[in-house]
Amino acid sequence: MNQKIIPYNLMRSNIKKIYIQIKDGKVIVRAPRRFSEKQIDEIVRKKQNWIEKSLQKSQKRQERRAQYTQEEFIQIIEEDVKQLMQVTGLKPKRVRIKEITYAWGTCSSKQNITINQKLICYPKEVIRYVILHELAHLKYMNHSKEFWNLVETYMPEYKKIKKALKE
Repeated sequence: MNQKIIPYNLMRSNIKKIYIQIKDGKVIVRAPRRFSEKQIDEIVRKKQNWIEKSLQKSQKRQERRAQYTQEEFIQIIEEDVKQLMQVTGLKPKRVRIKEITYAWGTCSSKQNITINQKLICYPKEVIRYVILHELAHLKYMNHSKEFWNLVETYMPEYKKIKKALKE
């Protein structure tokens, strides 16, 4: 088995399991100090298909272009928030737009919602889904069955729309 190994950045620490992460188009491997380089290479080889698919997805995300001007994006969010608040009866204390690295949106325990600036590259229905998702957290601060039922009540096709965020 003389398969070429994918280049990766190795970080060793006092952890129990090995973790492979794709970040900014790079492969990062976090491994326990006790693992040899040979063991790590073997694990990376076994995960090569997943790594290659993840790298392709990462590259597609980085190539996305804004679909709206900043003013249009703000207007879309303001209109969707207003309309969804009316139909759901769920009202956040504050809504803001900010670049977030870890999520498409957030809802704090103080009932403040943040929408990721990167959604400017996505269709309107995806933006609307994220807003609805965060509004639903005002009622359920989890991803329980009740939470997803609430989302589905106002957006029956949410599963299809949600997939666009993973591409």
